[in-house]
Amino acid sequence: MPSDRTVPLERSGRLVRTLRVEVCSGPDTGRTIASDTGAISVGTADGNDLVLTDNTVSRFHLEVRRQAGRILAVDLGSTNGTRIGSAVLQSSSATVDPKTSLSVGATTLRVDDGDIVAVGDAPARLGDFFGQGEPVRRLMAQATRVAASDVSVLVLGESGTGKELIARALHDASSRAAEPFVTVDCGAITPTLFSSELFGHERGAFTGAERQHIGAFERAHGGTVFLDEIGELPAELQSALLGALERRRVRRVGGRDDIEIDVRLVSATHRDLRSHVNSGAFRLDLFYRIAVVTLAVPPLRERREDIPGLIEHFLADAGYSGRLGDVFPPDAVKQLLSHPWPGNVRELRNFVLGTLALGEPARLDSVPAGGDEGNSLESASAFELPYREAKRVVMDDFERRYVERLLQKSGGNARQAARDARMDRSYLMELMKRHRLR
Repeated sequence: MPSDRTVPLERSGRLVRTLRVEVCSGPDTGRTIASDTGAISVGTADGNDLVLTDNTVSRFHLEVRRQAGRILAVDLGSTNGTRIGSAVLQSSSATVDPKTSLSVGATTLRVDDGDIVAVGDAPARLGDFFGQGEPVRRLMAQATRVAASDVSVLVLGESGTGKELIARALHDASSRAAEPFVTVDCGAITPTLFSSELFGHERGAFTGAERQHIGAFERAHGGTVFLDEIGELPAELQSALLGALERRRVRRVGGRDDIEIDVRLVSATHRDLRSHVNSGAFRLDLFYRIAVVTLAVPPLRERREDIPGLIEHFLADAGYSGRLGDVFPPDAVKQLLSHPWPGNVRELRNFVLGTLALGEPARLDSVPAGGDEGNSLESASAFELPYREAKRVVMDDFERRYVERLLQKSGGNARQAARDARMDRSYLMELMKRHRLR
């Protein structure tokens, strides 16, 4: 039973309600785990917080985490699903109350509130990432601890939440801070060029290789390589990356000699790689290599208390020195707090800069509409389509709108648009061709 007693873990710090999972039936009956990190993962694979021996449970089966004072149960694409009474979660989630029983395979779990514990205080800022809410403070406390080590870190979060800021902060707070920080966007590089970008190539290695190219691992020697959107890597590239990490050596495309590398790896993705491991789309051995520690960046809708501070930061960063209320009156800020922000902090930043450029107080009708969970489906008819078709419709619509906005902003200059989007220019040209944009 949870209690209100405080269990001191530190001499000073903030008070946090732990999350508790108990095994009520099944091969591991009696096992209990409590966590002050706000999340507990359950499955048979090493790397879960609660590792079960039930062979009807998937490798990464379930995660329970705190969300707005309640408990969110997330099925991670398990084979047999997660049952809550007569309902079955399959690659989906549900909000539950404390003391709720969940069934995974032949095992029954009970999720509940745990004790209130005192944990070490967390900084209000980590590099360029800051916030006051509990989800952010919890993240920054974890990131501060892991920054001092040299382990590989996987940063999870929706697009626009600030995953690259966390990666950069980990580097700047580490012993490698004086060495290079090199970013590779796995989602914006064509598969044929990925090995060249990561490992480099020799002159004449392939058509168009007119000079030697030093890859990201070599450029970052002694520092950090940040692989953004690593979940986009196809299977053959996953194997190549795993080999380089295991051997700590790379060979340039077209080269003969192995080159030793000394880098720290930080990766990020908006996908939950655990569900991709369950489906076989992502290698388990590579997952273990890149996710020694996992950090989850909360979406903006779960840290609404940080919105006023973020608005002030973006205004100051843009050189605005006037009164906040002249651009964002109190009523406007209040309404912004209730917006779902499907594009997260990036969307808020663009809205603030757009408002500032117009030179008039914020207009709430100029904020893009969105659902409570940040859905991109704007037409009810899309829900009538099979999943794959609905996903294609939404992605096509997103790509077309995104590229149109990029080109409008850059005045039709594709090179500048690619820089603004941090996208490979050849990939941008491919998107323009696909959507018949000039």
